[in-house]
Amino acid sequence: MKTLLKNGKVINVFTGEIREENILIEDEIILGVGDYTDADADAIEDIAGCTVCPGLIDGHIHIESTMLTPAELTRAALPCGTTAIIADPHEIANVCGKKGIDFMLEMSENLPLHVYIMLPSCVPAMPLDESGAELLAADLKPYFSHPRVPGLAEMMNYPGVLAGADFVLEKLEAAKSAGKVIDGHAPLLSGHDLDRYIAAGIQSDHECSSAEEAIERVRKGQWLMIRQGTAARNLEALLPLFDEPYCRRCLLVTDDKHPADLLRDGHIDNSIRMAVRAGKDPVTCIRMATIQAAQCFGLQRVGAVAPGYRADLVVLSDLDSFAVRDVYSAGTCAVRGGKCLPFDAPDLRDAKWTEILHSFRLDALTPDQFQIHAKSDRCRVIGAIPGQLLTNEIAETLDFTKNNGIDISRDILKLAVIERHKNTGHRGLGYIKGIGLRRGAIAASVSHDAHNLIVIGTNDADMACAANRVRELGGGSVAVADGKVCAEIPLPIAGLMSDADAETVAKQNEALNAAVREMGVPENISPFMNMAFVSLTVIPAIKMTTFGLADVQTQSLLPLEIAPDAE
Repeated sequence: MKTLLKNGKVINVFTGEIREENILIEDEIILGVGDYTDADADAIEDIAGCTVCPGLIDGHIHIESTMLTPAELTRAALPCGTTAIIADPHEIANVCGKKGIDFMLEMSENLPLHVYIMLPSCVPAMPLDESGAELLAADLKPYFSHPRVPGLAEMMNYPGVLAGADFVLEKLEAAKSAGKVIDGHAPLLSGHDLDRYIAAGIQSDHECSSAEEAIERVRKGQWLMIRQGTAARNLEALLPLFDEPYCRRCLLVTDDKHPADLLRDGHIDNSIRMAVRAGKDPVTCIRMATIQAAQCFGLQRVGAVAPGYRADLVVLSDLDSFAVRDVYSAGTCAVRGGKCLPFDAPDLRDAKWTEILHSFRLDALTPDQFQIHAKSDRCRVIGAIPGQLLTNEIAETLDFTKNNGIDISRDILKLAVIERHKNTGHRGLGYIKGIGLRRGAIAASVSHDAHNLIVIGTNDADMACAANRVRELGGGSVAVADGKVCAEIPLPIAGLMSDADAETVAKQNEALNAAVREMGVPENISPFMNMAFVSLTVIPAIKMTTFGLADVQTQSLLPLEIAPDAE
């Protein structure tokens, strides 16, 4: 069947031109762009007054961090003009190993959103992490032959790359031997160390938080991913990268984005709108979100409105505001008038996924298990930074005679990371500043990348209550005050994703956000997203593990107390 989209303007991502042309589609492919007429087609769509661009591609996303299944993410992202995503399932792989990769591949099969899966390179992310599984090069090799696997996902273990660790280099070599791309993740790395990291075959980075850092990577030949998600919002700082000569080596990505933000603000379309409002050229932004993402990952015949390309198309009623009217995925209309059309979704209740639906292994906790017995009142405190995944190490004097060192007046709260995969009993305890809670506690089973149980609170009783509620749910995010649950999001799929629809999860997300605002958290802080990265031992400077505080740079454990001669 041939379909003609006529009377619209077409964005050419090769030349930057916008021309009035008709588009002829047959099945999944664009047959031609030009002066085609009604006689050439079996079906005709008049799109007069509209502009057509290629379907958007999110160059780096963790589906698990949306808290949605692939099918529900599809329903949320398609109306935003996103027709393809490059997903890294290292979150579910850290919980369930190869079974997690298999789950994500099957759950994303035959969706109108084209889901490409990068193979997790760091399971666990670092030796200090207690994950539910371990993946070696031999475990990954069979997956490289899968048609939807373009490469190896973000190599977060940059110390391992620089040190020439065999288990790291074996994964890089496996990807290179298979002719696959390799994503990077090396915040603040520069100079000769960055050279060595790139020379190992690593082609991209999404962790830049300053233009200077990003430009160095572009100059050294990497693809630079400009991230705008829920926790990490780097677009504003990286606006110079939307200009020549840098823009042609850049992609737009979300990395981690919560459903309430997705449904309220949009997806990659939101990044385009933000950049255009800041004075950037909309066609340049669209290039970054389409053909350049396809080129980065070696996706053939994807990312352009041109003959022979897959017919992933976005019909815009207004270009500057990127107002999406219709979306075509592989030649089929998937969104009409801004609404996602029905499609069949895979069944996640198959018995073979029982392990994934019941992943929590942890005994109930008591308030006394959150007590800290320090030998000194001078302690290291993790400093959270709003809008960033980076943290600071702060030296604080704590009063252990009052609330076991917690000082709400100075925003010094207690932090715990508790192993939940194998019930080892390991608990890392310490303090954090920059979250803003004035009462109660928050807890979640989403804590990158090992995804152990993480808790932040103003008192031990509420911390135990919140932690136990997450355990009862089999995973989730919970806010507790005065011993009562204020709001929660159940996440029964590996403790990471909901089995509910996007609108339900978004409402739960909004209720949780409202609850933490009532508990004192300022509007500029996303506490659950910030909390999720407090245990990520690949992003500087200091993080919390199930074994205690860790120095990211040295990959060594730190004592909570500061020796007098250490300051």
